[in-house]
Amino acid sequence: MSIEYVMIGTNDLDRARQFYDAVFPAIGGVLDVDYPGMTFGYKFRNGTRAWVARPNDQQSARAANGSMPGFGCASPGEVDAAYAAALAQGGTCEGQPGPRPIYGPNVYAAYVRDLDGNKMSFIHDA
Repeated sequence: MSIEYVMIGTNDLDRARQFYDAVFPAIGGVLDVDYPGMTFGYKFRNGTRAWVARPNDQQSARAANGSMPGFGCASPGEVDAAYAAALAQGGTCEGQPGPRPIYGPNVYAAYVRDLDGNKMSFIHDA
């Protein structure tokens, strides 16, 4: 089994677009699809995608408690770059970049929240 995509909810597409246009290229994400006013999506090196959209039920987007996509990075430097880009765009720190030996001897990761409060990790496991 593999995960094909992750959907990230937002209440402000323009603001989210600015955030993710800065963050996802740092880890190899390329804007792949853009439906103005509806959604946009990035494709990553491994073929998976991240979509950003307003919720289909027309309710406010809310960060899911306990949900967190982890975005694989090619190196610790990519982790650092994505983390820095997220904070530069107004994201908040949920765990600075560094080794995470509890998850394995070679795991290096960082954790952030986007402008809507969605938590995500950037992770490298050599």
